[in-house]
Amino acid sequence: MIISPFALCIIGIVLLGALGLPIGHAMIVSSIFYLLLKGLDLGTAAEQILNGLFNSYVLLAIPLFILAADLMNIGSLTDRLLRFCLVLVGRFRGGLGHVNVVSNMIFAGMSGSAIADAVGIGRIIIGMMTKENRYPVAYAAAITASAAIIGPIIPPSIPMVVYALVSDTSIGYLFLGGFVPGVMLGIAFMVMNSIIARRRNYPVEPAIPLKEVPRITLRAFPALMLPVILLFGIYGGVMTPTEGAAAAAFYALFASTVLYRAVSWRQLYETILTSSKATASIGMLIAGAMIFNYVVTIENVPASLARLMQGHAMSAPVFMLAVNVLLLVLGCLLEGTTILLIIVPIFIPTAKALGIDLVHFGVVVVVNIMIGLLTPPYGLLLFVLANMTKQPLARIVREAAPFIIMSLIVLVIIATIPDAVLWLPRLFGYKG
Repeated sequence: MIISPFALCIIGIVLLGALGLPIGHAMIVSSIFYLLLKGLDLGTAAEQILNGLFNSYVLLAIPLFILAADLMNIGSLTDRLLRFCLVLVGRFRGGLGHVNVVSNMIFAGMSGSAIADAVGIGRIIIGMMTKENRYPVAYAAAITASAAIIGPIIPPSIPMVVYALVSDTSIGYLFLGGFVPGVMLGIAFMVMNSIIARRRNYPVEPAIPLKEVPRITLRAFPALMLPVILLFGIYGGVMTPTEGAAAAAFYALFASTVLYRAVSWRQLYETILTSSKATASIGMLIAGAMIFNYVVTIENVPASLARLMQGHAMSAPVFMLAVNVLLLVLGCLLEGTTILLIIVPIFIPTAKALGIDLVHFGVVVVVNIMIGLLTPPYGLLLFVLANMTKQPLARIVREAAPFIIMSLIVLVIIATIPDAVLWLPRLFGYKG
């Protein structure tokens, strides 16, 4: 055969994806075609998919975090959080931009999804920012998209759950590792927002009277308690991250329906339906990755890559640089979960061989992939915000460029200084 079965498998995935077939389906079809060409048992495809999906307790966290985020979006939790953030940082120049970032940092402790943050908080905060033309719509969209990438970095994090699945790394320590980089991103975005706000003379919001602060804080208190309960439950040893996801979903349901009484039966039904569709979509992608990763294993691609890099005497810093550059490029073209499930597993054996800590590597990979959500032409958050605000994509990209630069600076810091990621996990007993 002129072209190898593995090459035909890769070509099949690319062509089917280009024709509009969901990437998960494309991987399943192309991988089965590979098995057929190699004369292997086609039942292996079903076996790999079923074993991967039903034997992984970790995967249960994904639908539960999605449900928790959707429940918070339909309840009044988001409104109360934004009002609380307005008390904290609204009085500074460009205050609503700061509110946008801080609210995403708090909401990140509940949802674990950048899209959920952008749609949930974004719709409300963009309306606040653009009311009476206080901020340009494109700028409001750009800072909302930028702030939303903090969601999957500060724990909990759906991409980190996926990385834990492919790397066999502790989810708890990955979550802890993401906390400091997430806060660094938030501070970097607020610094950039302050610079732009002063340069463009964006308005200062009226200070909220001190007598109103206790009432606003009390109204937001049940919403603020969710990340506290979740994180202390996980790191206090009371529950696993998957059980924590179930607790987050239950608490979001309880707060929205009982404490705030802001959800109707109709809304609850539609939310469960929406969460189910999102879960099914991710499930098909993971199923496709399971069988494709089996194909990659048969072809011995990770070991071949490791030998290639060892042959070039590649050091750990050079490897990290190469991986980051490659992931940044791929992030412009591919969806993040696809990169995590197809590309990242190939690098893990080499990272191990070079002595790179897999928690550090995982957090750097997730931050890198989140930046990909902001970079054209594929940046998914850009499309979501462009559709939400009816603004030209190019205008949003221009406004997002300073925030993309700040996120790249943070990426360089955490990639070159492992302690920026590993300090907190080690504080909680991590031995890596």
